[in-house]
Amino acid sequence: MSAYRETAALVPGATLWTRTDGGGSPYRVLPDGCMDLVWHDGSLFVAGPDTTAYAVADRPGSNYAGLRFAPGVGPALLGLPAREVRDQRVPLDDLWPAGQARRLATRADAGPAAALDAWAASRARTAAPADPLPAAVAAALSAGHPLAAATEPCGLGERQLRRRCEAAFGYGPRTLARILRLQRALALARAGTPLARVAADAGYADQPHLSREVRALTGVTLGDLLRT
Repeated sequence: MSAYRETAALVPGATLWTRTDGGGSPYRVLPDGCMDLVWHDGSLFVAGPDTTAYAVADRPGSNYAGLRFAPGVGPALLGLPAREVRDQRVPLDDLWPAGQARRLATRADAGPAAALDAWAASRARTAAPADPLPAAVAAALSAGHPLAAATEPCGLGERQLRRRCEAAFGYGPRTLARILRLQRALALARAGTPLARVAADAGYADQPHLSREVRALTGVTLGDLLRT
């Protein structure tokens, strides 16, 4: 049986997570607007922001530790635009200088969750500040504000806004809005909210709209997701 746990990381807004897959059953990683730095059975990789669900089929006994950065935060700490790893899992030594990646991997092998957490906290003290604009857009969209209300105060043209959002999130604000709306809907549904109310509260036109969006972004029905 799989065991998954989350705790708050030292970096504000980040989540430290671990997963042990006892049975090797396939599962889906749902899009959430985030980038992760992940240790998996001795290897480190960056999980880029997904536009749809990512299917995983591990061998029994696989172990993971990961650091999930809030939307827009990962690029400043990991040192690359999010769009370069969108919908990808990329070995860390393909992205960083080999010696730097190897040193972190060596520390992680002795205690992956603690090593990733300590690295990120240290990196946050020295990294250049993240672009504040995408963080403000993500916060407004996460709170359920309409896309126009979240982006109009920026005072940027559509092309400029999209370019900065793609660097921070891996995609433009419209795609991010769909993904964060999905996450709100799932949180409401998992809390036992009736689905008609989920659709209204999460910002869908109606329940069929909710159903279409869930299938488009995850590949399965909302009922299937709630049973996993």
